[in-house]
Amino acid sequence: MNKPHTPVLLEEFLNFFKDLKIKVFVDGTLGAGGHSLALLENHPEIEVLVCFDQDRHAIEIAKKRLKPFEEKIMVFEENYCEMHSQLKKHNLPKVDGILLDIGVSSMQLDQAERGFSFSKDGPLDMRMDQSCELTAAEIVNTWSEKELGEIFKEYGDVAKWRLAAKKIVEEREKKKFVTTKDLVNLLSPFLRKSSKKSIHPLTLVFQALRIAVNNELKVLGYSLPKMVPYLKAGGRLAVISFHSGEDRIVKNSFKSMCQKKSQIDGTSIKPIAQLLTKKPLGPSDEECKINPRARSAKMRVIEKV
Repeated sequence: MNKPHTPVLLEEFLNFFKDLKIKVFVDGTLGAGGHSLALLENHPEIEVLVCFDQDRHAIEIAKKRLKPFEEKIMVFEENYCEMHSQLKKHNLPKVDGILLDIGVSSMQLDQAERGFSFSKDGPLDMRMDQSCELTAAEIVNTWSEKELGEIFKEYGDVAKWRLAAKKIVEEREKKKFVTTKDLVNLLSPFLRKSSKKSIHPLTLVFQALRIAVNNELKVLGYSLPKMVPYLKAGGRLAVISFHSGEDRIVKNSFKSMCQKKSQIDGTSIKPIAQLLTKKPLGPSDEECKINPRARSAKMRVIEKV
């Protein structure tokens, strides 16, 4: 097994929680456990760390990394949207902090059999939760040209989204798409990098398919407002995103929670949180050199008032 990659924006994440005394913390996207491990090492006062992840393989790796702290950890093989019900079910007190690291991990990208990366040949799968039925293969083989174009545009910011959708629909009339290589071989002549520093268009196509398979944007928008009520006063919610659509949802949701609202009768409702990041934090040049996949990461943080 390869050593799990260093989590993105780790120092920035730790800095936002270094002045808090943490008893209960929730890692909504456990992954390989890098953020949680660093938090536990820096906050020996933590009593309970509640972890969520849909990926059984990732959970197995994380449990091994977090073995020295196993008596403090509760792990649920579920999407973070179930956070509300699990915290209530287990009668857990209000929490001091929550972290969401949205998207696919380097560990998942490196597993060819998961189909997340266009640079590795594997089945067109892309499911975070292997028990779900919808796969990337079903999307590219059955969704309409209009639907494909919409996800490439909205979820991937693919410049040539119309062309990508058109070519896929034309090709599947001849044969079905089964592997990542099938899709790459079709689209690579038409979708090329514009410069050395730009993100490869195929990365964006695969990103869009992954987001659609796992319904990621809808889950994010639904879940964020439900998390803040579980924070203690002074508790913090940090979200790391990698895609403009994700960041837009986080930005708008945080803005709504941090604004005073006027009611019809003229009274006002106080904001439930305050924004700690006026602009999203990105990785340093040094981090990008070490881990190029971190280059699009953005972190926003709010504090419950």
